[in-house]
Amino acid sequence: MKIIGITGGVGAGKSTVLDIIRDSCNCLIIIADKAAHEVERKGQKCYEELIELLGDDILGTDGEIDKKAMASRIFDKDNRELLNRVNAIVHPRVKEYILGIIDEHRRSGDVDWLFIEAALLIEDGYRDICDELWYVYADEEVRADRLRVSRGYSDEKIRDIMGSQKDDAEFRAACDRVIVNNGDMEATTRTVERLLRQDVSSEI
Repeated sequence: MKIIGITGGVGAGKSTVLDIIRDSCNCLIIIADKAAHEVERKGQKCYEELIELLGDDILGTDGEIDKKAMASRIFDKDNRELLNRVNAIVHPRVKEYILGIIDEHRRSGDVDWLFIEAALLIEDGYRDICDELWYVYADEEVRADRLRVSRGYSDEKIRDIMGSQKDDAEFRAACDRVIVNNGDMEATTRTVERLLRQDVSSEI
């Protein structure tokens, strides 16, 4: 089983690339954001730690953490320290959760590839887990257009988010392969298929 990390800036189209991957090989895809939801559920250690940090006003009527309520607290550009503290609670647990899934599928041998998509793949040390890191790239103008259309983001919000992420040179320096995803689906699909065959150069 080969383990691949998938990363890239907001709006690069990582979900599109993962859809192509899902249809092209015998694989399991782990989305770190979804894993975070699991480790933040009631009864999990993250749950108690997050309530202690943020207060019980982040809880929904069902007693579970309300993601929108939590996001409104932590994604404040004037209070980056709070976001860092939340990340310090959640990210190690997510990594433990993912390592457990990897061990399970290594034992069962039921998939040929395991893909991990995470916003902070590089920062959180997933290089130690993955055989390779693949960078999904799209031009900034393409990414901004996607965010305006699909998420309704303002230009200011787009600039703030992009400005908080790694730039293109940093992603390229940290990753083994580059998938250009500017909107030509046939070209993106060909790149993914070649990567899965491993008969590629660093960028196609």
